[in-house]
Amino acid sequence: MISLDRFDTFKAVVEAGSLTAAADTLGQTRAVVSFNLKRLEEELGVTLLTRNTRQLALTDAGERFYRRCLRTLDEARLAIEEARSEHSQLKGTLRITTTVEFALAQVVPALEVFRQQQPQLNIHLSTSSTHADLISERFDMAIRLGRMHDSNLRAVQLSTFEVFAVAAPGLVERFVPVDTLAVLESMPTLGHGRVPEMTVSDPAGTEHIYQPKPGTTAIVADNSATLRAFALTGQGVAILPQWLIQEDLDAGRLQRLLPDYRFAQQGVYALYPDTRHLPLKVRAFIDFMKGWG
Repeated sequence: MISLDRFDTFKAVVEAGSLTAAADTLGQTRAVVSFNLKRLEEELGVTLLTRNTRQLALTDAGERFYRRCLRTLDEARLAIEEARSEHSQLKGTLRITTTVEFALAQVVPALEVFRQQQPQLNIHLSTSSTHADLISERFDMAIRLGRMHDSNLRAVQLSTFEVFAVAAPGLVERFVPVDTLAVLESMPTLGHGRVPEMTVSDPAGTEHIYQPKPGTTAIVADNSATLRAFALTGQGVAILPQWLIQEDLDAGRLQRLLPDYRFAQQGVYALYPDTRHLPLKVRAFIDFMKGWG
C-alpha cells in the first residue's frame, strides 16, 4: 500500500519546482523529500520526474499520475473531513434501537422536539423486543430498560420509572380482597420472558422477592405491550411500567394492586459502543433524553 504522504510529497515537488522548495513547503529536509520521491517511483515502477542540476521535469507517466494524485488527495481530505464531522457536528444519521412500546410512548415524542433543535441530523429508529448487536448492526446507540447486566458497551442512565402490579377489574373481583403479597402471588400471572424476578418492598420497607406460586403463570410474553393486551382481557396480573398503563389506570380499564407496596424502580439506559471518541450526535441525544419529560 502506497502512503498518501508520498502522494503529497510528489505533489509538493511538482508545484514547488524543486526538491529544496518542496522541503521548505512541507517543513522537511531535502533528503527526506528526495527519499520519499524515490520510494514512490520504486513502488510504482515508473519514473515520474527527470532531474538535472537545474530543474525537474515531469515524464508522461508523471504528468498523468500528477492529475490523478490531485483527485486522490482531494477525495482523501474530503473523507477525513466527513469522518471528523461525525464527531464535531450534528450532521449525518443517528441510528437508535429500542423496544416498540418505549419508542411509541417516549422516544417518538422526544425525537419530534430533538429534530426541531437539530434539523440537519437524520434519525434511523429501529424497534425490536430483542437486543440488537450495536456493532455488527451499525447502531450508534440503544435505549434499554430495566437493570443493566455486565456488557462491553458503555451505559448512561437517562431516567427511572415505576412499575405497578395491575389487572383488569373483572379478575380482581374474583380475589377480593387483594391486600397481601401472598394473595397477589396466588392470582393468575402474566410473565415477562426477559424479567425472571423482581423485588418489592412492603409498607414497612421490608424487601421481598415477588414469586408467583407454581402453576399460576400461564402466559409468558417477550414485551410489555403484549402483556398489557393480555392484562386488559383479564387473563392475569402483569407487572408493567407506569408510562405504559397510566391511561388504562385513569380510565379504569386496569386496576393497580397493592398500591402501598413498591416494586423496585427500573432504569432507562443509553448504551453505545466503547469507542475512544463519542460522536457529538450521540452525546447530544443522551443529554437531551436526560432532560426529557
